[in-house]
Amino acid sequence: MERAECERMLAVALEEARLGRAEGGVPIGAALFLRDGRLLGRGRNRRMQDGDPSMHAETAAFRAAGRRPGYRDTIMVTTLAPCWYCCGLIRQFGIGAVVVGESATFSGGVDWLRENGVSVVDLENEACRELLQGFIAEHPEIWNEDIGVE
Repeated sequence: MERAECERMLAVALEEARLGRAEGGVPIGAALFLRDGRLLGRGRNRRMQDGDPSMHAETAAFRAAGRRPGYRDTIMVTTLAPCWYCCGLIRQFGIGAVVVGESATFSGGVDWLRENGVSVVDLENEACRELLQGFIAEHPEIWNEDIGVE
């Protein structure tokens, strides 16, 4: 995947993350694309807004994309490395590639995805990092809840 195309797709996920932040939620966004660049679905972490602990950004984007007979030809784009829950979704449905905005704040299960044949591109995007780290500084208890830390 070309970096410019990855950045274009990440812009959609970053827009979702910013919308989530404006709503008072955890600023993580995601989008599911076909390998040819067509957008299938987009979403943001809505755990706070919906009171639903399972509504991570990747889950929201996946649900918005609707049913497909298969997902090997898709790319999950997310502003933050996917957690174990979302990595499970990626593996369960055979999503073939993941583009990560950044993994310095939280590395999730990206190494496990790579070990299991999923192509992972980490863009190390500063805007993604700054958005989430600012939120964590303001709301560490919400962040800990989001990643399952007591």
